[in-house]
Amino acid sequence: MSTSTPEAVKKLVDNMQTDLRSLSMECKKKFPPVKEAAESGIVKIKTIAARKTGILAALKENSSEVVQPFLMGCGTKEPKITQLCLAAIQRLMTHEVVSETAAGNIINMLWQLMENGLEELKLLQTVLVLLTTNTVAHDEALSKAIVVCFRLHFTKDNITNNTAAATVRQVVTVVFERMVAEDERHKGIIEQPPAVQGNSNRRSSSTLRPCAKDAYMLFQDLCQLVNADAPYWLAGMTEMTRTFGLELLESVLNDFPQVFLQHQEFSFLLKERVCPLVIKLFSPNIKFRQGSNATSSPAPVEKPYFPICMRLLRVVSVLIKHFFSLLVTECEIFLSLLVKFLDGDKPQWLRAVAVESIHRLCVQPHLLRSFCQSYDMKQHSTKVFRDIVNALGSFIQSLFIVPNVGNPAIVNTPAGAAGAGGPATAQSGPGAAGVSGGVTPQPAFEYRGTWIPIMTVTVQGSAKATYLEMLDKVEPPSIPEGYAMSVAFSCLLDLVRGITSMLEKELGQSAPQTSPDPAMVQKQSSEQSDKEPGTRAVWVEMVNACWCGLLAALSLLLDASTDETATENILKAELTMASLCGRLSLVTPRDAFITAICKASLPPHYALTVLSSSASTLTNKSFSIQGQNVQIISPSSESHQQVVAVGQPLTVQPQGTVVLTAKNIQCMRTLLNLAHCHGAVLGTSWQLVLATLQHLVWILGLKPGSGGALKPGRAVEGPSTVLTTAVMTDLPVIANILSRLFESSQHLDDVSLHHLINALCSLSMEAMDMAYGNNKEPSLFAVAKLLETGLVNMDRIEILWRPLTGHLLEVCQHPNSRMREWGAEAVTALIKSGLIYKHEPALSQNQRLQLLLLNPLKELSNIVHADIRQKQLECVLQILQSQGDSLGPGWPLVLGVIGAIRNDQGESLIRTAFQCLQLVVTDFLPTMPCTCLQIVVDVAGSFGLQNQELNISLTSIGLLWNISDHFFQRGETIENELDKEEAILEKQAKEKGVPLNRPFHPAPPFDCLWLCLYATLGELCVDPRPAVRKSAGQTLFSTITAHGTLLQQATWHTVVWKVLFHLLDRVRKSSTTADKEKIESGGGNILIHHSRDTAEKQWAETWVLTLAGVARIFNTRRYLLQSLGDFFKAWEVLLGHIQSAALSKNNEVSLAALKSFQEILQIVTPVKDSEKPDALSAVNMPILIDPVTASGPGRPLERTDSLGERLSRYNGAEQIPPPAEIEDSALWWSAWNAWYRIGTDSTKPPTSSEKLAFIPSQPFLTALIQIFPALYQHIKTGFSMDDLKKLGVILHGAVSVPISSDASPFILPSYTEAVLTSLQEAVLTSLDVLQKTLYNSAPGKELQAICVGPESMQVMYPAIFDQLLLFVEFSCKPPQYGKLETKHVANAKYNQIQLFAPAEWVALNYVPFAEKSLEVVSDLYQKTACHKAVVSEKVLTKIIKTLRMPLSLKYACPSESTWKLAVSSLLKVLSIGLPVARQHASSGKFDTMWPELANAFEDFLFTKSTPPDNLSIQEFQKNEGVDVEVVQLISTEILPFANFIPKEFVGQIMAMLNKGSIHSQSSSFTEAEIDIRMREEFSKVCFETLLQFSFSNKVTTPQEGYISRMALSVLLKRSQDVLHRYVEDERLSGRCPLPRQQVTEIIFVLKAISTLMDSLKKTQPENVDANTWAQVIALYPTLVECITCSSSEVSSALKEALGPFKDFMQPPVTKVQNGES
Repeated sequence: MSTSTPEAVKKLVDNMQTDLRSLSMECKKKFPPVKEAAESGIVKIKTIAARKTGILAALKENSSEVVQPFLMGCGTKEPKITQLCLAAIQRLMTHEVVSETAAGNIINMLWQLMENGLEELKLLQTVLVLLTTNTVAHDEALSKAIVVCFRLHFTKDNITNNTAAATVRQVVTVVFERMVAEDERHKGIIEQPPAVQGNSNRRSSSTLRPCAKDAYMLFQDLCQLVNADAPYWLAGMTEMTRTFGLELLESVLNDFPQVFLQHQEFSFLLKERVCPLVIKLFSPNIKFRQGSNATSSPAPVEKPYFPICMRLLRVVSVLIKHFFSLLVTECEIFLSLLVKFLDGDKPQWLRAVAVESIHRLCVQPHLLRSFCQSYDMKQHSTKVFRDIVNALGSFIQSLFIVPNVGNPAIVNTPAGAAGAGGPATAQSGPGAAGVSGGVTPQPAFEYRGTWIPIMTVTVQGSAKATYLEMLDKVEPPSIPEGYAMSVAFSCLLDLVRGITSMLEKELGQSAPQTSPDPAMVQKQSSEQSDKEPGTRAVWVEMVNACWCGLLAALSLLLDASTDETATENILKAELTMASLCGRLSLVTPRDAFITAICKASLPPHYALTVLSSSASTLTNKSFSIQGQNVQIISPSSESHQQVVAVGQPLTVQPQGTVVLTAKNIQCMRTLLNLAHCHGAVLGTSWQLVLATLQHLVWILGLKPGSGGALKPGRAVEGPSTVLTTAVMTDLPVIANILSRLFESSQHLDDVSLHHLINALCSLSMEAMDMAYGNNKEPSLFAVAKLLETGLVNMDRIEILWRPLTGHLLEVCQHPNSRMREWGAEAVTALIKSGLIYKHEPALSQNQRLQLLLLNPLKELSNIVHADIRQKQLECVLQILQSQGDSLGPGWPLVLGVIGAIRNDQGESLIRTAFQCLQLVVTDFLPTMPCTCLQIVVDVAGSFGLQNQELNISLTSIGLLWNISDHFFQRGETIENELDKEEAILEKQAKEKGVPLNRPFHPAPPFDCLWLCLYATLGELCVDPRPAVRKSAGQTLFSTITAHGTLLQQATWHTVVWKVLFHLLDRVRKSSTTADKEKIESGGGNILIHHSRDTAEKQWAETWVLTLAGVARIFNTRRYLLQSLGDFFKAWEVLLGHIQSAALSKNNEVSLAALKSFQEILQIVTPVKDSEKPDALSAVNMPILIDPVTASGPGRPLERTDSLGERLSRYNGAEQIPPPAEIEDSALWWSAWNAWYRIGTDSTKPPTSSEKLAFIPSQPFLTALIQIFPALYQHIKTGFSMDDLKKLGVILHGAVSVPISSDASPFILPSYTEAVLTSLQEAVLTSLDVLQKTLYNSAPGKELQAICVGPESMQVMYPAIFDQLLLFVEFSCKPPQYGKLETKHVANAKYNQIQLFAPAEWVALNYVPFAEKSLEVVSDLYQKTACHKAVVSEKVLTKIIKTLRMPLSLKYACPSESTWKLAVSSLLKVLSIGLPVARQHASSGKFDTMWPELANAFEDFLFTKSTPPDNLSIQEFQKNEGVDVEVVQLISTEILPFANFIPKEFVGQIMAMLNKGSIHSQSSSFTEAEIDIRMREEFSKVCFETLLQFSFSNKVTTPQEGYISRMALSVLLKRSQDVLHRYVEDERLSGRCPLPRQQVTEIIFVLKAISTLMDSLKKTQPENVDANTWAQVIALYPTLVECITCSSSEVSSALKEALGPFKDFMQPPVTKVQNGES
């Protein structure tokens, strides 16, 4: 409640009156003056109270009088009165109604009371109220009031003392608060500060305002008092203690620092008074050495005095904290002292208090920073900051090292002590540190036998001291064990925490928050630091100054720590330091801290080179702290830690096992944390971190799984890895953190990422080196993590792709299979995810990136290991399946990979690669760039050529067909695209000045594509495997046939020369050199047909196919090819190939060659008209496009040379001309020459008689001869006699060739059938064609070639006749083939011919052939008998001469039909030839014919050969009929024209008839047949002819008559003889009948006589010669003699003979009448 409200004022006035009344009452008796004063006081108050306003002001004005009664009351020294008065005075003071004067009076009164020792507490209370409620007490009054309090502090009464102390403290505070308030009031007024006087006057307080002046005086006197000097202002002080003085100083300094900082006067006091004082008071502590021989003299200088010392340190702390900037030099001294107090030879309590002081500094990072700036960074200054840190380090070390400090570790902590500890560690069980089970051990440090417990000293970040606060203790306290250590430990942690958080904050401020990219941050921070070059330097200096000491201390503590929390804190400190160093790019310290953590993670003394090398630089550096050497201590192995895992070390040689403790795992987690959160600043130390993690992962048995994440897996080496359950639960967590660590690499900047990748690569290199030469499980950590890192950094994969994949490719080449398997896994996984990833810009727009991503896939092809290639190809397959449509420019790479197969790679690889290719061909041809099509062709070709898997080769040929189909269907698109590409390439080539390098260059690109396809198939056509060759050949020719129309005309030139002929050459070469060894069986149980059981035979098939294909192309594309210019040359080459094939010693090839020959000559097997589909098929041309659509549906044809147009042009062209129109005599003559060469060489008989000579087969010869007629059609105009002769030689040769007896059953008819072989038929056809041509041209008006034509034509007929007659002779005299022995067909062995024994050769049955030739001769002669050449070349003579041979042989002919045909032919020929002969009788051209003819008749009619015994009677009669026909011919065609015929000939004929008419008997007849066999009919005809001729009245020349007469006389004479002999024999035989033939003969004679008689009767008498009559009459007696014969047959004949004689029985007349002299 306020003191100024009316109520309060009223109450005050009332109270005052009450007080005064009470006072007057009390003093009524004893102290009247007082009473009076009180009374007057009441009056005074009443007067004042009567006012309406300003009561309080009035009271204050009159306060001296108001207070007076009470002061007087106090003077009574009566306790009751005094108390009453003091209370009243206090009430007045509370209401602030005391004036300055009154206040002075009051203070004087209090002084008296104090001197009298009355009411001391009430007195203090009054002083306090007086000074706190208002500021009326000043200067002297104030100082007096303060002295009162001081004096009361030193009474005998403890309570009073303490109350006084408190009051003093409060009063001192009040004095300074007044000053502060005064400053506040004057704040707004700017005052000119007076110039500071040069003289340092200690009391120069004149410039200060009143309150400030009081404060100044007070503080100055406090210094005086502590220094044991007299005060200037506090007059009346009797005694004072230093401790109290120091406390007061400290509180002023601590509570009012701004006073000292704002006012120079006060600053001056600090510098000039306080600091020297402190330094002076410190001296005993500095000089004191524990253990030195200190005398027990009580002098305070000698020995440190705890209360003073502790208070001094507090003052120092305050000074440093608040006035460092003022007292830089002084602070340097203080800090150096503090550091000294930590020395081991100082008392324990001193060290503890010093550590506490240092702790206070450590929680003020800005202060530390100032130290660093003010000292460490100055040139000639003490390195204070570094010393502090180092001192702490050596302090901690000394605690461990000094043996008598801590307890030996064996002694357990008493149960009570555990209470002092913080949270106990969570470890328990047998592994806990030296504690038997069940008791939770106290957290402690333990090192080399020294055990120091850890106490919870302060809350983190605040320095709550224990001993610095013991202000009541006089004796130094006993410090519990572990306290100093715990404080020092907190110091370190707070130091680190403070520095790092401060620097982090400043670093954070200096880098604006906008850019999250650390690289930018670094850049900006560096720019920032350029602007304020100081700041960064300070940070760096701070870190440089402290890191060594910190690391030494922390490492030691880490090693010694047995408490999880402590360990955690240490690790956290190391971690934050490492990160800070990293951020400041201080590599050495950063690596040092990281190394420490790494080492702590691994088992003790674990050999890890990375760490030892980086640590060695530190370990060998011991640095001195104040003359003491501090070594960075390596972890000791003795710390009793719980073992949680046992595993294999990751080394080249297995070396037993190593042990991991819980602390190791804890460190590992810190390491992971470091890498995870501070990866960006790790830089090169990634190497350390990752190496360590790799080893830990290995020891714990984590193995990589898919995507590179590690999973707990069993070690391969067996049960050497033992994990406790504690770790088992931890493992998945650790594995997870590990994965997250690499996931977080996506937040690293590019530089850091590169550091990470480099580190992983070098780790991996080490792992690779380790895995060489042994099959131990390799460490896959690095590879797996490279994969993980790559996968999460896909968005910027470009920057790390090369180093990443470059290294993984090296891994892929590693001999250790697990190692390289993972390498491949990683590469392929990266490529796949790289292609799937949605890049910005997309891959389709970023070709460079796409190629970059695919490149490693290509590189994998250089690796020989099959498992890697398998992975690579599987990857390709997956890429195709997922990304096939979007590969674009990546196709060449992908195809390159598919095509990089080699024969040594094994089937499965090739199969996988082939799957890829099939997928490409079936699905992706339309989407890939057309420039890649050529690569597809090459790749498919390479699969065709691989020899591991036949089916793949064959299927790949199928793919080539599919590819060609694709070209065909999308031809126009492909062509356009390729042309565009070509233009670009040409431009580039021109710019570079190099020629365009592309196969088949001058051809347009689309044609080149086809050419590549053809070339590829061509390669496959000469593959060693027959099946491949066959398939490739068929495909090649089908493609060229089906799609050739797409090619430009010029390209065909290349096709012919570079593809087709090149192929033919190679095939021919391979075939001729092929092996003749028999191939036993295919593979396994495949049987090979005997026609394919040698390489040679298999190649033969290829040759056949190839030749046929080329020929077909020449045939179907003739018009196109002929327009090429060098068609003739090509034609010649082709014929050359056909010739060499035809002459090859292989029947299959040679026959096929002729078929091809036929094809290119366009000799097509005739088709019946009804079957002809259209003109095209007659040329064997595949119909490509229906003629209707030939011009391309609805497309205008203006575009020159568009695909469709070319098609229509070629199609159209090839449809129009019929085959016969292809005329070019040069071509045909060249074909004739080839034919001639083939014929000559193939029919030439072998020179030696050896059995193995090659003899051409019948089908071959047949085909050869069949070619001629067609060929002849084209060359007939120039066909000369020479050519005919050449032809004759070949025909003769061909017919003469024998066949092998194993083939004969198939070719020969059975011997009895008279059939021609096809060869013989062909030969005759050829001749037929010739003669038809000649004949047809003869009667024609257009070309009367043979009659009037050139000489050459006229000679041909005779030549043809010669040739045919030669063949006719074969009927009786088969031709000889060289010296080869041929057997007659009947003798050839038909049995199975043994293999390898030469076949026997069988001569053919030539009879049918000869007979057919004969028919041809006779037909031909009928047509050409009167031909000039035929006449002049004596053809008839030759015919007769030839026929004489079979005629003379007659029954001895090989075939009976032969002589029969010969006779009939003779008759035919003569019927035409004789008139011609008569016509030319005078020319003498036929002179030689007549004797030949006569001989022929003679030989035939009176043959020397006997008829076969089995000849039937009917047959005989038939044969007789033939003879009769001959005689009839003579009677009709010869004898009537006797006058035109040479006489000798007629004579021969007559003699012959004569001989025939008198039958000669044959002895071989049996009795039964005799009358038939006598050829009676023949004789009769002969005789009749003879007679007819004899008595013919047409006889024009006497010569003829003579001949006939002569013939008649011979006949008559013969009859006479026969009759005589008969009579004679009859007589001799007696009763026996005569032989049948004799009887027949006699009958015949008798019949002849009767015939003669008839003739004579019919003839004119003058025609009969007298001589004849004489002979006829002379017969009569002989006939009469025969009457006695016994044979009835003879008798009847005799009757008929005798009968006619009656007509001549006349009386004799004179000779003259007979008209003959």
